[in-house]
Amino acid sequence: MRFSQDFAPPGADRRPGRGRAGARGPLGILAAALALALGLTGCGAGTDQGAPSTGAAPGAAADRIEPLTTAPRPQLPVTVKSADGAEVTVTSADRIVPLTGGLSEIVFTLGLGKRVVARDITATFEQAAKLPVVTRAHDVSAESVLSLKPTVVLAETTTGPAEAVDQIRDAGIPLVVVAPAKQLSDVGRRIDTVAAALGVPESGTELNSRTRSRIDTVRESVPAPADGRKKPRVAFLYLRGSASVYLLGGRESGASSLLEAAGAVDAGKASGLTKDFTAITSEALAKAAPDAILVMTKGLESVGGVDGLVKIPGIAETPAGMDRRIVSVDDGVLLNYGPRTDRVLSELIAQLYPRDGADK
Repeated sequence: MRFSQDFAPPGADRRPGRGRAGARGPLGILAAALALALGLTGCGAGTDQGAPSTGAAPGAAADRIEPLTTAPRPQLPVTVKSADGAEVTVTSADRIVPLTGGLSEIVFTLGLGKRVVARDITATFEQAAKLPVVTRAHDVSAESVLSLKPTVVLAETTTGPAEAVDQIRDAGIPLVVVAPAKQLSDVGRRIDTVAAALGVPESGTELNSRTRSRIDTVRESVPAPADGRKKPRVAFLYLRGSASVYLLGGRESGASSLLEAAGAVDAGKASGLTKDFTAITSEALAKAAPDAILVMTKGLESVGGVDGLVKIPGIAETPAGMDRRIVSVDDGVLLNYGPRTDRVLSELIAQLYPRDGADK
């Protein structure tokens, strides 16, 4: 089984090789090394019996999209440059298929949700729940996509397998590839790219303004370290207990920008981990010395909640493990870097600085 966005660390290339959707991502080698483990353990997303995080539960608001109040009318045709170098002409946005949850989030928030005819398994928000899923074993099914007669398909450079992407394009469907999000500064670029491809650039400008304003407001709520206290060191862990995948995020994990915006230090990055992820070891955790641990909700559930997390070698000996200071954010939104990032940031801040607004 190949890595899926459900199982793969953020940024992992799910495709078996190089294809038109883009070159192999930075986690390609890691994905290959762990693929056997995933194949042996199946595609389950983990158990539902984990204990809750010591932090606040993810907010229900994060499960819904808040579309723009204006109703956009696509002005087409348009020709845009795809992230894989191709020039793509879009003549209709009547039947849209976004192939990642992050892209679905942008399309719906632009106000084009009624035109979306399918979803990827990672589009977890409420408005997309009844749409047919066009993934099989978490890879894109070209047959499922084409059966819905889309007029435009949106993908990312990590979308795969490459054969499916090629099959969709070879069928004559306009397919626009968008570079994935890695940090806060990518939010505006991705919104603009999707809005331009769908012929609603003005709506993109409006959504960008709203999103930037909300993120800025949340960032202003970060409490200043009091009484000489240092910024909290937070380690981002990628966990899939059912597949025995336990990884510590480094500089390229995708979480650094979010943690820094929340007034924290990325413990993995600060400890010298320059890549995306590395296998969790007691030595790596000791060097990172996190005051808190950030995990995705399903990842925490998959290891049996906080009780199970602290049993992973090395976790209990960290300051975060000793204090059971765990921050949990929903998988479907944490690293999207899109229109709901202000909610993610607000949730992260609320869990890092509980009640009195001070880092404990």
